[in-house]
Amino acid sequence: MTRQLTILATGGAYFEAPRWRDGVWWTSDLYRKTIYTYTEEGKEETIFELEHQPSGLGWLPDGSLLFVSQQDQRVYRRTADGSVSLHADVSKFCNGDLNDMVVDAKGRAFVGEFGFDPFAGGPPKTANVIRIDLDGTSEIVASDLMFPNGSVITEDGSTLVVGEGMAGKYTAFTIEEDGSLSDRRDWATLSSPPNMNSFGELLAELDVIVDGCCMDAEGAIWAADVKNAKCIRVLPGGKIVDEIPAPQGQNIFACMLGGTDGRTLLLCVAPGLVDNDRTGDLAATLQTVRVDVPHAAFP
Repeated sequence: MTRQLTILATGGAYFEAPRWRDGVWWTSDLYRKTIYTYTEEGKEETIFELEHQPSGLGWLPDGSLLFVSQQDQRVYRRTADGSVSLHADVSKFCNGDLNDMVVDAKGRAFVGEFGFDPFAGGPPKTANVIRIDLDGTSEIVASDLMFPNGSVITEDGSTLVVGEGMAGKYTAFTIEEDGSLSDRRDWATLSSPPNMNSFGELLAELDVIVDGCCMDAEGAIWAADVKNAKCIRVLPGGKIVDEIPAPQGQNIFACMLGGTDGRTLLLCVAPGLVDNDRTGDLAATLQTVRVDVPHAAFP
């Protein structure tokens, strides 16, 4: 199916972690180091400027915004009056930058970390998923994951599905009442096992590299596939049933369902794959496309 992409906003450096809430789109711009909102007409509002790069976004039951600060490996809390405070410092659990995050209905945040520095030239290493409770306490709840990135929690709050970006797969866990994770299982395998000798070999051999994602009301995941410059719709088990290619010469790094009826898919579009440091480039855009099945689940 051929769909028409519509540009919502231009002038970004590198958009990530898109969300829909309170009638507007929210997104982090890593290299402008700022969190923004955008109306459905594309009007931009600055929410908060960071010292470091922002990433995952989520909300607590009282409406406070949680946001990831990647390089200092912390999560901050912004209350309704605009005041910002440290929610959790999880640096002791991280071997790389802190990354994307999903927050459940109880205010528990599940956040992944890189596990290694992909641009330093060393061999890839596995990483952790960290749970941060409502009071800011934190612990590792899953390990031995290959670059945990975009994740979703099912509508009923029972299951966490983690995108292992550098393994080309999704891994599911049952969320227990106390927030611990159990029953680790494959949700979708989209690539052969990665080569762990070097980051370059890993990238070359992976069939799919999943990035930011969301879940729809049929239990399918829309995910950015940065290896193939497209957004894919994946069913449990790994069958790809739909895809939206990036504009020519561009790539898609994250997506989110939202809009008034939940059927607008927002795409974070930018050039490149590995060399994402485009400070001052401002070539990133937010683009939208209509789909049939509405949003469900978290985020």
